[in-house]
Amino acid sequence: MKNKLFNILAAAIMLLYACKKDLGNYNYNVPTVPKITGLADSTVNAFVGDSLIIKPEISLEGGDAIKDLTFNWEIIVAEEARTVQYTGYPLRIVYNLKPMTRTAKLTVTDNRNGMKYFYKFFIKGGTQFSVGQTVLSIDNGITKLSFIRPDSSVIPNLYYALHNEDLPANPVQLFAKPLAYQQGSVEDYWVICKDPAKPSVILDGSTMLRKIYFDKQFFKTPDPLVTEKCDGAMGIPTGIFNGKLYISVTTTAPFAPDFGKFSSVVAGNYQLSSYYTRTPSYYFAFDKLSHGFVTFNGGGGYMGSDYNVTAAEIFNPKNLGTGELLFMQAVPSTSYAFYKSTDGNIYEYTFIIDMNNYDLRTIKPVKQRIFKGASLIQADTRWEKSTVDIFYFTANDKIYRYNPVNEDLRQLDADFGGKKVSMIKLNDTNTALLAGIEGSVVTLDVSVGKNGNIVSKINGIPGSPIDIVTRK
Repeated sequence: MKNKLFNILAAAIMLLYACKKDLGNYNYNVPTVPKITGLADSTVNAFVGDSLIIKPEISLEGGDAIKDLTFNWEIIVAEEARTVQYTGYPLRIVYNLKPMTRTAKLTVTDNRNGMKYFYKFFIKGGTQFSVGQTVLSIDNGITKLSFIRPDSSVIPNLYYALHNEDLPANPVQLFAKPLAYQQGSVEDYWVICKDPAKPSVILDGSTMLRKIYFDKQFFKTPDPLVTEKCDGAMGIPTGIFNGKLYISVTTTAPFAPDFGKFSSVVAGNYQLSSYYTRTPSYYFAFDKLSHGFVTFNGGGGYMGSDYNVTAAEIFNPKNLGTGELLFMQAVPSTSYAFYKSTDGNIYEYTFIIDMNNYDLRTIKPVKQRIFKGASLIQADTRWEKSTVDIFYFTANDKIYRYNPVNEDLRQLDADFGGKKVSMIKLNDTNTALLAGIEGSVVTLDVSVGKNGNIVSKINGIPGSPIDIVTRK
């Protein structure tokens, strides 16, 4: 019994001693956290081909930030499904990625304890052509491309300066093709010209250097090739060539060489006007053979006039009668078309489009009337439509504003000194209208309560502007 009691007391003493000794194990110091100042969630500007140095302020209490920390930098190249990585402090590289805003991350590792800290930021890559305006113009029959810098200075006839050759004749469009699935970016410029002797040109949007001639954008180039209109929603090009719809290949990765090239023509008995609308679920266009509106499904299959018509007594959208479509910018709701009939009149058509349900695809005619501004329309009249259904059109040296709701027609205040207006284009917010006259690009204020007074003018453009792309 005495031995048993002795053993219990001995065990208790040893346990108390062990607990007392273990108390020291809980006396530890919290590791200090590196402080990185001015990087997290910030945007760093970079220029292609120039040095990029990122050197945020760093500090490490109780340690040496340079010796005790490891720095790993990661830049995401989303269009190629890869990342590029660098180590060291500061980041010091020659920036060589395509101009765009990219997500990046700095991982800081504390070598004393293995702790990692993450700092997300952005890199906005660009070139001297990343911000400004690119202008397509025609000067005494010669197509020219110029660039307006942010300070309003002009680099005239840039294409010839870079390539020592002229662009094709008869320019019709300067199309800014975005990167795949990155709307608003500019990967390439497509200089679309109707020149039977020379193909249109595709330029690198970063350098303005020619990438390819446009006939190489096809797996099998049409012969002849008449380029008329291009579109590239989400970076997936479509276009009308020789009056036919072409859709590009998207079954490869966006960075693959074949992505975005045009395959075979969409089959069907039709001849399209250059005015067409592309939506995720259908294409809406005007057929010059049937003189009516036609559709294609979301995959590009020709549906023709296979749609329902309500209120056909107002007008027949499947056949407007012989004539010429002057302008149309259809939307999935109330739309308008202006049509010059062989009876001598210019008609304004109002209709509602509902094409989302295959079995109930419908065009509902709303109104047909003679266009109030018909006497002002000329063969080379330029048109533009705002998001709130206000139309602008040119007539010699004047621009007119037209509201189809109340037929309000008024001349804008801008005085161009008798020079013919060769181009009009609304800005993204529909508050400014860019007008082209010989030698100049003029900005008009068309915001609420304004009637198109001139707010700025940039001179030095060779010839008369045809199209313009603005990059901010």
